[in-house]
Amino acid sequence: MNDSPADSHDRARQSQATGDGIPTNPFASRYIRPGALPYHFQQGEDAATLIARLQALGWWGQITGPHGTGKSTLVAALLPKIERACRRPLLITLHDGERSLVAHRRRLARCDAVTLLVIDGYEQLSPWNRFWLRRACRQRKCGLLVTAHKPVGLPTLTKTAVDAALARNVLYELHPAATAEHEAVLSRSLLAHSSNLREALFDLYDLEELRRRR
Repeated sequence: MNDSPADSHDRARQSQATGDGIPTNPFASRYIRPGALPYHFQQGEDAATLIARLQALGWWGQITGPHGTGKSTLVAALLPKIERACRRPLLITLHDGERSLVAHRRRLARCDAVTLLVIDGYEQLSPWNRFWLRRACRQRKCGLLVTAHKPVGLPTLTKTAVDAALARNVLYELHPAATAEHEAVLSRSLLAHSSNLREALFDLYDLEELRRRR
C-alpha cells in the first residue's frame, strides 16, 4: 500500500534525528532534493489533472518557471503517475553547460512509442540538439516533456511559481519548530534571489548551522 504524503512526511521528520536524538539540519540537501519534498500544486491542479492534460496534448509539453520554483520537484511528482498512465518515463537531467545529448545516446536509443522522454533543463541544449531531439521523438513516436525557464516552443503543461505563502508552508514542513528568525531569513532571501526557493533554503541551512553553534 502506498504511503500518503502525510505518512511520508512524518517518516522524513523522524529520520531527521540521529541515534543520539540530536536533530540534523532540516534544510540539508537530502531533505530538499526533488522527490524528498512534496510538490505544492497550484489551485485547481493536481498530478492527475496534469497527466490528463499532457495526454490531451499528445504527450508533448513544457513546464516553465524561473530558477528554484519547483520544476524538478514537479517532474519527480509526475513520474509515478506517468507510469500508471501506461507510459514509460525516461528522465534525463541536464546540468549547466550540457549543450548536447551525446552522453545520453545509449539511453535515448531505448525510446519507442510508449516512452515519455523527460528532459529536465532542456534550455541547456543547443538549437541544433533541440531540433535533433524533436525530430528523433517524432520518428520514434515517443512523447516529450521538458522543463525550461522560458517557453521553448512546446505546448505549455503548467508554469511553476513561488509566493510567500507557499515558501512559508515549505519552511514549516521542513522545520515545524521554525522561529521568527527563520521567517525573517526566508523573506529576505526570497527578495534577494527573485523568489528562488532553492536559494532561500540554502540560506536557511546556513542559518540553522549558525544556530546550532551558538
